[in-house]
Amino acid sequence: MRLIFVLPVFILSFATLSGQALEGRVVDKTGVPIPDAYITKHSSASHTHTNALGFFRLSGVQAGDTVDISFIGFETRRLILEEASLEEPATVYLEETPVRLEQVVVSKKLSTVNQISAIDLEVNPVNSAQEVLRKVPGLFIAQHAGGGKAEQIFLRGFDIDHGTDIGITVDGMPVNMVSHAHGQGYADLHFLIPETIEAIDFGKGPYYAGHGNFTTAGYVDFQTKEKLNGSQLSLEYGQFNTLRTVGLFDLLSGDTGQDAYLAAEYMLTDGPFESSQNFNRVNVLAKYTAKLANNDKLSVLASHFSSKWDASGQIPQRAVDAGLISRFGAIDDTEGGSTGRTNVALHHTKVLSDNAFVKSRAYFSQYDFELFSNFTFFLNSPENGDQIRQRENRNIFGLESVLYRQYHLDGATFSLRGGAGLRYDQVDGNELSRTLNRKTTLEPIALGDINESNIYGFVDAELDFGKVVANPGLRFDYFKFDHVDKLAPQYSTQSQDKGFVSPKLNVIYNPGRNWQFFLRSGVGFHSNDTRVVVAQQGRDILPAAFGLDLGTVWKPLPGLWLNTALWYLFLEQEFVYVGDEGIVEPSGRTRRYGLEFGMRYQLADGLFFDSDINYTIARAIDEPEGADYIPLAPDLTAAGGLVFESPSGFSGGVRYRYIKDRPANEDGSITAEGYLVADANLNYVLKNITFSIIGENLLDAEWNEAQFATESRLRGEEESVEELHFTPGTPFFLRGKVAYRF
Repeated sequence: MRLIFVLPVFILSFATLSGQALEGRVVDKTGVPIPDAYITKHSSASHTHTNALGFFRLSGVQAGDTVDISFIGFETRRLILEEASLEEPATVYLEETPVRLEQVVVSKKLSTVNQISAIDLEVNPVNSAQEVLRKVPGLFIAQHAGGGKAEQIFLRGFDIDHGTDIGITVDGMPVNMVSHAHGQGYADLHFLIPETIEAIDFGKGPYYAGHGNFTTAGYVDFQTKEKLNGSQLSLEYGQFNTLRTVGLFDLLSGDTGQDAYLAAEYMLTDGPFESSQNFNRVNVLAKYTAKLANNDKLSVLASHFSSKWDASGQIPQRAVDAGLISRFGAIDDTEGGSTGRTNVALHHTKVLSDNAFVKSRAYFSQYDFELFSNFTFFLNSPENGDQIRQRENRNIFGLESVLYRQYHLDGATFSLRGGAGLRYDQVDGNELSRTLNRKTTLEPIALGDINESNIYGFVDAELDFGKVVANPGLRFDYFKFDHVDKLAPQYSTQSQDKGFVSPKLNVIYNPGRNWQFFLRSGVGFHSNDTRVVVAQQGRDILPAAFGLDLGTVWKPLPGLWLNTALWYLFLEQEFVYVGDEGIVEPSGRTRRYGLEFGMRYQLADGLFFDSDINYTIARAIDEPEGADYIPLAPDLTAAGGLVFESPSGFSGGVRYRYIKDRPANEDGSITAEGYLVADANLNYVLKNITFSIIGENLLDAEWNEAQFATESRLRGEEESVEELHFTPGTPFFLRGKVAYRF
């Protein structure tokens, strides 16, 4: 592909003390802008990157200099500058090519580590919704309720439960549910069809002004595709009566300036359990994107998701040891539930100038949830059992608008971002009740309506002084909590409100184009459940998190990427609503610190190796030594694999994940068992058809996926027992897949 310059695109000729400036825009062959492409002065540390509209400006160049333009998945172009190149801006067209690590530049961006997720997603695509979050290095998940419940998440020494300390979004729409019937921050990501993912943006720690509630351990933002490169149908079938079919349909192929597609997914499985899971899920997503005049852009997304399942729940170790049940048996197999979500989102980009634009979005989600669980069996009710129902219906409304502005000064670049937004949750019938056989309501424990508002504003700056980039930021969040207790004898609205200021400061030092040091610092928070807020009369509404990261990113060889970080995180005391019991529990102050290491190595064309290792120490500050463990907090985890792709049409990979034994309770007397699990896939492309074989748990390891220290009583037991309860991990699981592109 030859490099094409179209003149003029814009005229901003500007000279600096150290030379002139090269200006332009980077796009793909269809004219779609490529954000975060790298423009690098050859044999120099001087480089810049394109903004969200594809525009760039590289200062300190002159005629005769050599400049490289590169981005992951595109052929790197090299240009020897002439006087004419510096007098007029240019549009640079890049052509797609197989991913190579040599295309990656250690940029002067806070999010430079995110590039590894783009590599991982390209060379090792996601095969299921459960794998989506595993694309974040160091993040582990556990499913423990029939496949339909949101996964339990582990990251940086946190048992995040279902999302309490990690902010998750899809195209900017929040996934976390505030004041959820099952627990604060509940994040069900199953409405996202894996094949529609374009990119994954993530960050660890509370260092990002654009991310607020729940962003203590970090954030993850999934971005869906704006267009498809053709249509596709796939059918997947495997053990345990597992069936999954996906359709991706390009609706406006070849229509310049407009893109639209429809994606649909249907899945069912009985699972490996003795009592069938009867799981099924339906997903539909439609997205339309239009290029408007003046490089403006409009995007509309609509989706619907529905799921139902049965579950065998968490089982006690003593029942398995005594032979009462097998590992895949159940004490109460009437658990399960149903849930659904409908989303509508509008995104608009307004270009003010080549160096300024506004991105706005509005969204609406309608959500319903019903879950039946039994964690303690016959502890509270020897006659009827301890089954509970958690249920709610919710509407979410949101607006956000963000201004991006860049200024070019002599020898420096100054970028400014400022935004404001609103999220409003309206929850009807937030319920916790004791039930029998998923039919009879025995006793209501909690029932109420919740209205929760979050109004926020933020500003951050990026001051680029060459080798040093400073990124100060400030965020303000205001919350209004309203709760109506429907079990109270008289109607009354309980109300509290609170504001929170979150300062951030990050500094990056790039001594060369293949090396970066970073220091990140900031304050974050997660809001507490509205029922906790009103129960505590407004105390400890928004407990703070104070974080610090010191690390480096290094490319010692063109095909080798290394990243390391030392980090520390302190959390103030907080009160947590335990949705399974309808009570408020204080968790106290906590301290976490650790070391992270990541490697990506391209051994040859089409052959990639990756590994991530994380070690963490997590302790409760106010407890005596030996009784200060944070239950289920992982201390040592590792994940990685080997992926290959050959010109003959074969591709595949082998991956592993490991988590060490860890305390399941505060004094470590109960241990959550570690595990090592290996998965693999093999694919062959024959013209427009791809044949795949996917194997999970290749070694058929006997492992526990979700684990808890729980006090329970079985039928006939006189006394309760506190011990390990677990959901067994999937045994050897084989399935085949056929995909047809047209």
